[in-house]
Amino acid sequence: MSELYEKTAWELAEILRKKQTSSVEITQSVLGRIKAVEDKVRSYVTVNPDLALEMAKEADFRLASGPAGPLTGIPIAVKDNMCVKGHRTTCASGVLANFIPPYDATVVRLLREAGMVILGSANMDEFAMGSSTETSHWGTTRNPWDLELIPGGSSGGSAAAVAAGEAIVSLGSDTGGSIRLPAAFCGVTGIKPTYGAVSRYGLVAYASSLDQIGPITRDVPDMALLLNLLCGHDPSDSTSVPREYPDFTDFLDLPVKGMTLGLPREFFGKLESPDVERAIAEARSVFEGLGVKFVELSLPYLDYGIAAYYIIAPSEASSNLARYDGVKYGHRAENFSGMIDMYCQTRAEGFGPEVKRRIMLGTYALSSGYYDAYYLKAAKVRTLITKDFKRAFEECDAILCPTAPSPAFKIGEKIDDPIQMYLTDVFTIPVNMAGLPGMAIPGKFSEDGLPVGLQLIAPHFEEARLVQLGAAYQKETDFHLKRPPL
Repeated sequence: MSELYEKTAWELAEILRKKQTSSVEITQSVLGRIKAVEDKVRSYVTVNPDLALEMAKEADFRLASGPAGPLTGIPIAVKDNMCVKGHRTTCASGVLANFIPPYDATVVRLLREAGMVILGSANMDEFAMGSSTETSHWGTTRNPWDLELIPGGSSGGSAAAVAAGEAIVSLGSDTGGSIRLPAAFCGVTGIKPTYGAVSRYGLVAYASSLDQIGPITRDVPDMALLLNLLCGHDPSDSTSVPREYPDFTDFLDLPVKGMTLGLPREFFGKLESPDVERAIAEARSVFEGLGVKFVELSLPYLDYGIAAYYIIAPSEASSNLARYDGVKYGHRAENFSGMIDMYCQTRAEGFGPEVKRRIMLGTYALSSGYYDAYYLKAAKVRTLITKDFKRAFEECDAILCPTAPSPAFKIGEKIDDPIQMYLTDVFTIPVNMAGLPGMAIPGKFSEDGLPVGLQLIAPHFEEARLVQLGAAYQKETDFHLKRPPL
């Protein structure tokens, strides 16, 4: 019989309802797993066992008192860029090393109201800037499948924690692939919902027009449960879209026969590994066996996605990160002469190299005389990419493509080559540029035994279609059932 920390949220919910275990026992199992493997994986910035056990006791009281939600008593890790009241939230940066928020992010409030158990803050790239979790102020998270490899980023801690059994589910944020890339590299399931579907209130901003919170889970049914909890209008977030969302669990058993998947030809010239090509071919075969049709597509402006993204995202970052000046909150330099020197010393000491690089890029792009040449042009390219997708969805229900050009790579392999690191996100960035929902699911394993992810992309607010396709795929395959040999 598997340990409690190895089970999915829906399996645990079932045995909780039957009173075969308690939330305290589940939480103790996960905390025990963290104690056993955290020194190897380093998924967390902060683990808070006392808070977790207190929340588990409250969940057991709710479960004993009457009807409770399907996620009551389930332990969850929260990425370190979401505010948790009274709990250190650092964004994996020296600037916020000791910051304790006085309020909860909306998603954290929803977790509390659902009776979930917050284990702690998962590690990430500093201010979500990176694709490998190597830029964290607190050190690199390692891939549970091979501790010499990166877990992907920037939500590497959130994905590694779920894969390693250090959390049942987790929350990440996705600005250019930061949920889907680590999900693919760690062999778990992750979704970036439509921009505006999940509140960003209380999420420490990186690039405000691109950031989106989403769940990382072991399978699609767990994802559907979390989407039910997270999707909804929030008056505290002006970009939150007021609309009704379906019960996503209703789509888990719907057939996919007759649906059409698009294959964008521009994506398939960028593969770096035959393992990824084989994963796509096998996925096509599985879906065709389920009655799904395929159509080849062209998305001609995707080639400009990376370049436009690295104008828009750093520009917004340079504005958002201006608040960390040593005056309002966070780190302040001890040795300085005058106000301007205090600003300079504080930011020089507090930010890491990748954050400084993007602030300088963004500040340059927004500077007088360059706005039209860079930011405005990038914004126009973004519109063209969005139109590409709209035309594509006239021919298909969703798009199937790789999540990354290759399986996970070695720690340190690309950290000194920013261009190569940025190209890791070549298949995920266009989804953020267009504000679409995208889901990564385990697709296959490489010849070296590493997970290879598939990506499914749907039109705006069609997360249910992704749930339907992902659930159908996971019923036919067992890649999502495999666990790393830690």
